[in-house]
Amino acid sequence: MNFRDFGKYNQFKEQFAGMSPEMKEQMMRMAKEQMKARISAFVQKWLSLPILTIAAVVVGAVVGALTAFFGQVLLAVSAVRDANPLYWIPGLALIGVAIVLGYKKFGKGTERGMDMVFGVAHGKESEIPLRMIPMVAASTWLTHLFGGSAGREGVAIQIGATLGHNISKKIPVENASKILLIAGMAAGFAGLFQTPLAAIALALEVLLVGYLNLSALLPATVAAFTAYKVSEMLGLEKFSIDLATLFPDWNVAGLLWNETGLNIQFVLKLALLGVLFGIVGGGFAKLLSLAKKLAANKLPNAVKRIAFVGIAISLLLLLFWQGRYAGLGTNLIDFCFANGAAVGTTVFACDWILKFALTIATIAVGFKGGEVTPLFAIGATFGAWVAAMVGVPLPLAAALGYAAVFGGATNTLLAPIFIGAEIFGFDTLPAFFIVCVFAFVCNGGQSIYAQKKLRLK
Repeated sequence: MNFRDFGKYNQFKEQFAGMSPEMKEQMMRMAKEQMKARISAFVQKWLSLPILTIAAVVVGAVVGALTAFFGQVLLAVSAVRDANPLYWIPGLALIGVAIVLGYKKFGKGTERGMDMVFGVAHGKESEIPLRMIPMVAASTWLTHLFGGSAGREGVAIQIGATLGHNISKKIPVENASKILLIAGMAAGFAGLFQTPLAAIALALEVLLVGYLNLSALLPATVAAFTAYKVSEMLGLEKFSIDLATLFPDWNVAGLLWNETGLNIQFVLKLALLGVLFGIVGGGFAKLLSLAKKLAANKLPNAVKRIAFVGIAISLLLLLFWQGRYAGLGTNLIDFCFANGAAVGTTVFACDWILKFALTIATIAVGFKGGEVTPLFAIGATFGAWVAAMVGVPLPLAAALGYAAVFGGATNTLLAPIFIGAEIFGFDTLPAFFIVCVFAFVCNGGQSIYAQKKLRLK
């Protein structure tokens, strides 16, 4: 300190000593606020991403454990139902009433499920109660035990989003809520399906059409891979099929390229498949939205709605081969890839449309779970049905439908490409890319989720 600075210091000291106690207190308060602002700016600039990434590890680990537990219980209750469908499916309407009353008493507000998650992500709502987790898990187990044609991804994404959002409240970082909510969504999907690349892509692209939220890229990646590894360690098995091993007589590269170069004829066949898958996926999303509105208008009482329609669904489930279309639909997927010699021989032409209709009815009236796994089944069986018409090998067409119908229904592009590669082998990636591009373009802009549209100026 030089003599000039020393003089300024003495001058300030004399002025400060002459101030009233109120002025001194105000000066100290202003100094503290300035210090807090400088610390906050430092944290935002240099420490926000490391802090959020560490938090994403925690989110991923907890969500991975919860989704592993949820998934294992779901498989167990599904096995109980499949062993005795005549005992359980007739009670679907009764358990539906119990679900509605349970939400009214214990989970008020959380019955909106994914709509609430997307509302918070879009800034329209501010809270996701922790009670959403036990409510959606229990109601989904009951839906599946009694035969409802529903999925499971809704539970996983809601678990992840709820935990990510609530953990973010403890972190004084700008946009922590949205970033950790996205990371939680990725963790939920990755933990349940064990497809981390698809989970990351889905969480980043599903909120806003035509836009990737890259601010959440690193936390979402860390959360997804952590959840995937934790659920794997806890014994949740991944569904995967290596088409190259199961069907060694042909491969995607050999179909796409020949001695003259790119096989344009086969590319056009894949493009046609993509158009068809996009129409089916987009049609599912549109009809589900219409069915929800119709059910709410015609039967505004939620208890009567789920009771009356639940009776009809259980009767149809029993009528159509005693539960063939109950639950997730993984049995239909297995039929498409039974073995190399008899692949597709147990797939019926009506499988995809009946699963399509029963899933819409189940979800529209208030049963819980989600739509994604039934969409996998719808896509696989539809692909198996149109394979011969289009001229694409049945197992490949079924695999492409598995992913592309899901993409068409969620209005996403990268997620179905990655899920196809992660489930069926990365050597199939070029075919999934072509098909999913056309499915995305031809789905009519429909989505089963409450996506925001990107407004172009």
